Amino acid sequence: MIITRTWIQEFIDIKDISTDDICKTLNSIGLEVDSLERVSIAPKVVVGKVLEKIKHPDADKLNICQVDIGSETVQIVCGAKNVDAGQFVPVATVGCKLSPDFKIKKAKLRGVESIGMICSSTELGLAKLNDGILELDNSIGELVIGKELNEYPLLNDDIIEIELTANRGDCLSINGVARELSAYYNIPMNAFEKNLNESDLGIGQILGVKANNIDSSLIFKAVDLEKYKLDLMSKLRTSIIGKYEEENDIKNAITYATHCTGVLLNAYAKNQAKDENALSLLEINKDENAFDCVYGKEALSTICVEHKKINTDDNTLIIEASYLNPEKLCMQVFETKVTTGEIYYKSSRGSEPDINYGIDFLTTFLSQNGAKIYKGNESFIEDSQKATLDFTMDKVNSIIGQDIPALEVERILSSLGFEVKNALNDIISVKIPFFRHDIKNIADVTEEIVRIVGIDNIQAKPLAIDEVNRINHTTSDLIKKNKLRAKACENGFNETLTYVFSSRESLEKYSFPLVKEELDVLNPIVKELNTYRTTIVLNLLEACANNYKIGAKSTSFFEIGTVFDIERNESKRISFIQTGACELEDVTNAGKPENASLFSFAKKILNTIGKFDLEPMTKIENDFIHPYQNANVIVDGEIIGFISKVHPSVCEDYDLSDTFISEINFDLIKNDLVKTVGYSKFQASKKDLSIIAPKTLEYREIKNVINSLNDTNIKQYNLIDVYSDESLGEDESLTIRFVLQNDEKTMEEEDITTSMNNILEALEAKLSIGLRQ
Repeated sequence: MIITRTWIQEFIDIKDISTDDICKTLNSIGLEVDSLERVSIAPKVVVGKVLEKIKHPDADKLNICQVDIGSETVQIVCGAKNVDAGQFVPVATVGCKLSPDFKIKKAKLRGVESIGMICSSTELGLAKLNDGILELDNSIGELVIGKELNEYPLLNDDIIEIELTANRGDCLSINGVARELSAYYNIPMNAFEKNLNESDLGIGQILGVKANNIDSSLIFKAVDLEKYKLDLMSKLRTSIIGKYEEENDIKNAITYATHCTGVLLNAYAKNQAKDENALSLLEINKDENAFDCVYGKEALSTICVEHKKINTDDNTLIIEASYLNPEKLCMQVFETKVTTGEIYYKSSRGSEPDINYGIDFLTTFLSQNGAKIYKGNESFIEDSQKATLDFTMDKVNSIIGQDIPALEVERILSSLGFEVKNALNDIISVKIPFFRHDIKNIADVTEEIVRIVGIDNIQAKPLAIDEVNRINHTTSDLIKKNKLRAKACENGFNETLTYVFSSRESLEKYSFPLVKEELDVLNPIVKELNTYRTTIVLNLLEACANNYKIGAKSTSFFEIGTVFDIERNESKRISFIQTGACELEDVTNAGKPENASLFSFAKKILNTIGKFDLEPMTKIENDFIHPYQNANVIVDGEIIGFISKVHPSVCEDYDLSDTFISEINFDLIKNDLVKTVGYSKFQASKKDLSIIAPKTLEYREIKNVINSLNDTNIKQYNLIDVYSDESLGEDESLTIRFVLQNDEKTMEEEDITTSMNNILEALEAKLSIGLRQ
């Protein structure tokens, strides 16, 4: 959006405000200034009048002009086609520097003396109008021969280009920007005065308009352009915004008025309309895409979508002002994918809905330039109600974070075009102006207040944040899963991912539970994956077998995934498998590494999931589990899974060597925070006890007795040896190593003896076992 200082001055009095301050203000209220250009005509360029023009005797394209420049009449040789006697023109006198490297001097052109130069608009640093000289008129101010052009403020202007966001269609006009400045500076807008040079005829005597089921709001007026001529200042401003069309002054006038008011304006030549009963007839009907279209002898325009080139063959034109709701328009264009014209840029962002203002502005402007306006109009305007928002000042101030006086809020909103009314119970009711399509709720209204108050004038306050606890079961599971994955990888397992489907035949072959047939997969992706898996270890074993076939003799995998019970209820498991050697072939093992063992495998799992106990399985539920090398995994007395060597017959089916598997209930794995505690700084002592116990006695029972003592001096104990011979018969010797340490002193022999005796007495009393003699 391009504005100029003098252009804005016609809508609001800013004579006491500097251009720099205006730019700063525009930035602060959300209308970002993209560029500022100051136009200043060079000194010694004066108003001249061409008194006489004759052809150059030795050059067909040159003319010899006698030009009055006030102080004298000078002879100037000019090559412009449009120069003529009687014109007021800009003259660069001798000594004038139009640019750093272009200074006017006396010269001879084809033998004829030339003193000065008649200038074009571009040579003065103004916008381009044509390829000839600039013809001056009184629209720039009263023309005084000999007066320097840099004394005419309208020509020496400040041009500001504003970068608008798509929601601010209300500022795509001089009037819209002036309205914003009016609100900020608290300066009233200049009143618009309608002043028409009317014809003796009314519009009904020459024009008829028919409209059928249209969505647009429209006004039509007729104008006689026989004596119409566009003034220089309007041409220059139209060229500044990049829309000037040479030899098409009615198009330039419409462009000028649209840029001033924001109302979409168009024109049709009277001879383009249909002839009906001695009248010219326009019809507005829906086209094949349901857009409102103006038809005469042919389709003339698609309202708010595409305006065709204006025909200038007829001096009588029909002027149109239009409006269509931008949300409806954009949706319709999006759905139909029609080609849009230049006018769609304004209409889609929201043009000015007050089309009466637009048509009055244009007809007044045309009247000032010699046109005659036919009386009356043809209008099709749908009555609509302004949207209303109710709010309290407490709510507005809570959003802003600062108390703004209610009277100031009312002033700001009123100056921006809102209708403000105080209701009961401190409620303020505002009616949203039709041109503010982007205002939907109280937050939007509050933003308008903040824009005008100025964000820099809002006191900064620390943001109070009430952090919500976002930790839930899902996040806890994710944290635990990532922790287990990291630990498993640290212990040599590679993560794999297999299908949640499995082979019903394989599960049945190895006595795994099966999902009920009525709950099974109806359309399996392949016939081998025809049911939901009830265990992960079968998939992992098949993965190991596939790796073995391509040369991987030793593999370790883990997977965290879902399994199903016979009712197809889901649960989560973490499963491990290791097959083959426990290390690579190396010089240290002479190229013959040992195979993994149940206890080395269990140690890796312990390092992954945390501390647990093992006890032999009392019931083997599937054929994968080795009958003699298996154990339940126990945490706090609860079975959470199992560890086992794979049955030799299963390894033979899959062509694998020694293989170990484990499957743990994911939900039962602890994920407690590790708490650090102090450690004793005193020396530790190690003592071994060799106990004779029946072979049928489980070590677990011995542990339970020792733990029941709650002796704080016993820091650790482990079974380190099991011995039996014929002399022991049905008994065996168990050697247990104890680590004893006190937190407060160095333990003396008497303290150690006391702790060991307490252990022996408890074992004797509860299990009837004692020291080996």
